[in-house]
Amino acid sequence: MTDAIQLERERGLLTLRLNRPDKKNALTRAMYSHLADALKQADTDPEINAVLITGSAECFTAGNDIADFIQQPPSNLDSPVFHFMLNLLECRKPVIAAVAGAAVGIGTTMLLHCDLVYVSRDARLRMPFVNLGLCPEFGSSLILPRLLGHAKAAELLLLGEGFSGEQAAAWGIATEALGSGKAALAKAREMALRFESLPPDAVRISKQLMKAPNREQLRKVIEEEGALFTQRLRSQEAMAALSALACLR
Repeated sequence: MTDAIQLERERGLLTLRLNRPDKKNALTRAMYSHLADALKQADTDPEINAVLITGSAECFTAGNDIADFIQQPPSNLDSPVFHFMLNLLECRKPVIAAVAGAAVGIGTTMLLHCDLVYVSRDARLRMPFVNLGLCPEFGSSLILPRLLGHAKAAELLLLGEGFSGEQAAAWGIATEALGSGKAALAKAREMALRFESLPPDAVRISKQLMKAPNREQLRKVIEEEGALFTQRLRSQEAMAALSALACLR
């Protein structure tokens, strides 16, 4: 497991910690692969009751590592990022997220697939896909209009407007907004450890029932978005926007 993804086991809790502080925890192909593998293993490990995904008390993730993204863009649905998406979507164990600071792109859309999400009030969430010549991913084009209504979802997905952790909690994207990144992580850990004392089969079946009505449609949308996303990566709009962003970092 790469040092950029740290695994910590505490009783029945597996914590997946993003650990690239010099790059604001930006995600690479290797990191997606390790996250996907860890989720898959946790799902079948009888000693794991819950999974916690977090970054640091200052930053969750700046999204994709642009240099890595340009050099090795996902070319099809067998790419590491899509393995991560599908393993998170299909995970039968409760997945909890603790978010502070920046949560950009997939740093926000992955939260839509977690069961409990605790954020710092001043966390900065944003999905700037269109701004980069791309399109929504990870089911966000389906989930956000249902959750927020078309007008608010359009503001976030078509304009790429950012929002705070406090707004995320008010809109139902997060479970609760806390006063600091440390407080968000502490609350996420506290709630994740509660699954140790709950009947695991009852938890698994309850999550399955909650997810079942939308699972197939959501999987189909994720695949459709993914196919269009990989096409957009080869567009002049995306190449120009990503190259310009890479020069700034």
